[in-house]
Amino acid sequence: MKELENLRPPAVLEEIERATAEIGFAMASDRQTGSMLRTLAAAKSGALLELGTGTGISTCWILDGMNASSTLVSVEHDEKVQAVARQHLGGDPRLTLKNMDGEAFLRSVRGQQFELVFADTWPGKYYALDEALSLIKPGGFYVIDDMLPQPNWPDDHAPKVAELIAALERRQDLVLTKLCWSSGLIIATRIGRG
Repeated sequence: MKELENLRPPAVLEEIERATAEIGFAMASDRQTGSMLRTLAAAKSGALLELGTGTGISTCWILDGMNASSTLVSVEHDEKVQAVARQHLGGDPRLTLKNMDGEAFLRSVRGQQFELVFADTWPGKYYALDEALSLIKPGGFYVIDDMLPQPNWPDDHAPKVAELIAALERRQDLVLTKLCWSSGLIIATRIGRG
């Protein structure tokens, strides 16, 4: 089995990848992560959330898996980076792009529920974790990437990753799967009540 063979990436992916390289953005999700996100998005119908749009690479994979009635809110604080996503994906009526701080966004939607939360930035991952997890519907997914060492990690980052993983493992309201694949993924499902 070859994981990237016959992958059928989203039609707009190569254009977004080209624009991403042109602006020098080096923190985009890879195709393996994108494929996983597409699969998870296809499993859920309803509201989905992405924290950290970046240039929209993972956004286009999520949209590619969503049905026509699902919606995706994608949040990014860097307007220049998000402009790539806005240019290539902004016409999709299922997508709402928010240019704002992720933690402020999480506070603004307190009480709402999402079928999937992909946290690809610090808010909702390394801080404001409880706020992000509270937004996941029972049976919904929480996904994070970059859990394996990355070339762009600062020297003090590895302990933060270990602390995050330990915090997730201690939670009684999540079932976790840790994947030493792609950039290192954790997929969690929130346990339903009752």
